[in-house]
Amino acid sequence: MVSGGRQILGFVLAVIGFLGSIIICALPTWKVTAFIGANIITSQVIWEGLWMNCVTQSTGQMQCKVYDSLLALPQDLQASRALVIIGIIARLFGIILGMVGGKCTNFVEDEREKSRVAIASGIIFIIAGLMVRIPVSWTATGGLLCTSCPPREEKDYDVKYAKARSEHSSTAYV
Repeated sequence: MVSGGRQILGFVLAVIGFLGSIIICALPTWKVTAFIGANIITSQVIWEGLWMNCVTQSTGQMQCKVYDSLLALPQDLQASRALVIIGIIARLFGIILGMVGGKCTNFVEDEREKSRVAIASGIIFIIAGLMVRIPVSWTATGGLLCTSCPPREEKDYDVKYAKARSEHSSTAYV
């Protein structure tokens, strides 16, 4: 099993990640959109979060509103909300297992069982980290599934036949 110092360091980093997950879940800055009119007086900045959206006027006034229903939330943020909440709950279970499987605790007497609990805690932390990382990356890059993109207009082009280029015309300019 890992030395006690490394295990405590890993546990502290896991708790910091847990607190970071709670913070990113609460912040309303998942999507930021700026509308700037013909002059600076009509500018607005819209923040969309998992729980509320906020509008900041050019005067500095900010108004935040909690979403009325789950359906008022865009689809990508609905999926992000679900993944982040599941990730936070999984991290909580990982913290509990990390405390139980810690070398410096006496919750489990058998060293072999204690190491299995610690390994299970680490696996849960990895899965929970992915559950939080996926929606954050998804939103930061503009959406992997592009749920907010306008629909593409398919244009059928007629087949055009062109005369083959001769060898001499392409080498004349080189």
